[in-house]
Amino acid sequence: MQEDCATCGLHYEREPGYFIGAIYVNYAATAAISIGGYFSVDALVHWSITQQVIAWCVFSTLFPLWFFRYSRSLWMTLDHIFNPEPPSLRIVQRPSRSHP
Repeated sequence: MQEDCATCGLHYEREPGYFIGAIYVNYAATAAISIGGYFSVDALVHWSITQQVIAWCVFSTLFPLWFFRYSRSLWMTLDHIFNPEPPSLRIVQRPSRSHP
């Protein structure tokens, strides 16, 4: 992930540990989908408990790995809505010098 936004110059990581909230977003999404999926599959497909446990263990292992970049994005969005960044976190974009 880039450290700063190429368009507006926003520095993404405000302090060490800033993205710990993204872990909570990732966990909440995984838990909600797993629990809802369990009850849906149980009601509609009638898999055995062993099949359900295997399927949801695999899902609960792979989904967070795939979803983590999106959870970081959601965390930054929530943080921006409820706690907008101060102007000091914006990096001034300077024109690059070309060497002859």
